[in-house]
Amino acid sequence: MVAYDSGTTGLIITDPYNDFISEGGKRWPQLKEVAEAVGLHEHMRQLMAAARAAGIQIFYSRHRRWRPGDYEQWRNATPYLLRAAGIQLFAKGTWGGQWHPDFEPLPGDVVLHEHWAQSGFANTDLDVQLKQHGVSKLILIGLIANTCVESTARFGMEAGYHITLVRDATAAFSFEAMHAAHEINGPTVANEITDTASLVTALAG
Repeated sequence: MVAYDSGTTGLIITDPYNDFISEGGKRWPQLKEVAEAVGLHEHMRQLMAAARAAGIQIFYSRHRRWRPGDYEQWRNATPYLLRAAGIQLFAKGTWGGQWHPDFEPLPGDVVLHEHWAQSGFANTDLDVQLKQHGVSKLILIGLIANTCVESTARFGMEAGYHITLVRDATAAFSFEAMHAAHEINGPTVANEITDTASLVTALAG
């Protein structure tokens, strides 16, 4: 296990919106089975607490909260984006577009510019924020394993960051998608693929 020192490590939590991981959220019914099977909420809580205790900087990577007109004039909006717009996922000013109460940012956390599609790097301030904080090792948790988390990991790897994925601190719409994220695609982009218990131990050490 790599050493995760506070000076160079950042924890990136992706899209902990009510629409994803709260009862009554628009996408919670599709995520619930996998999320509950892996213990998503508890593991995210454990990792965020361990990161704060270790003095590790926390970054919030967030998808754009839907506004009227989003994607309507786009030439190349994907069906995936259009489906999300169709249900007004994470609509700005609504409960669904607010943070899950267990994962509210605290003073000192960095809340990044919203990304339009999947990568937390694309068209946001993530890269410059990481550099300004001296971060070179990224721990990625949150939603969704095979889309936003994987895309951010891939972009980060290309940019030269050390990438850690956490199997049980993320979820997806199916176990097949989780397998793809951690057993097929993950090893091509990540330096470490681990679990919450191992990572909490490493952060404490």
